[in-house]
Amino acid sequence: MGLLDGKKGLIYGVRNKYSIAWGCAQSAAREGATFALTYFGEREESDVRKLAATLPEGTVTMIEPCDLTDPDQVAALHEKLAPLGQIDFMVHAVAYARGLEGRLVDLSYPDWEISLRSSSYTLVSAVKAIEPLMSAGGSVVTLTYIGGERVIPNYNTAGITKAALESIVRYLANDLGPQKIRVNAISAGPVKTLSAKGILGFSKMYKGVERVAPLRKATDPDEVGDVCAFLASDLARAMTGDVVYVDSGYHILGYSEPTLAE
Repeated sequence: MGLLDGKKGLIYGVRNKYSIAWGCAQSAAREGATFALTYFGEREESDVRKLAATLPEGTVTMIEPCDLTDPDQVAALHEKLAPLGQIDFMVHAVAYARGLEGRLVDLSYPDWEISLRSSSYTLVSAVKAIEPLMSAGGSVVTLTYIGGERVIPNYNTAGITKAALESIVRYLANDLGPQKIRVNAISAGPVKTLSAKGILGFSKMYKGVERVAPLRKATDPDEVGDVCAFLASDLARAMTGDVVYVDSGYHILGYSEPTLAE
């Protein structure tokens, strides 16, 4: 018997087999859930469909395009979801940022606007659309990173949008609590995703975290996926507005002698 037997969900953000969202999908499938998957553009559709075909038959209820910054696409997706009835969980694994390098003071407004809209406001858009389909309550899980709390080199706008995202989690949790809809975030350690490759110096940071984190390892998508499955399940029924760390303990460190000694 799985933690999510009989539960139906929606997962945004699967791009390829390295995606954290794919780790969440695999864990949800293992725990008995069925869910819809979305893809952002035509370039990703083929990969998402191939991955979906590796899950047990019947696990993926539909695969649809959806850019969460496009209201028309969001409306079209939820119109197709409506016949499925109650949706029990939704995973928001969506982020895009410009202006990662250099000085924040030199950031242009267009880069700021698209970063905040894509990485933070899309959670609001996703929750607003799914709320009517969670009439019996539900769980929303999004993904954040410690760069929203601390300065991470070459992470500028991405870090600020994560800080905004975590605040949005708390406000949404308060708004939707009376409807028994829970909203939580997972703060994952560095993961070798497609997006991470766009961060200058990521490989060095990844190896550094691996050396000094209390568990002496980096973070794998399946570890994040398992915590996501827990948050989507009834075992987490009294948890909302939280940021749960899945980073091998890295977030507890304030001083790291091995790193300073290099």
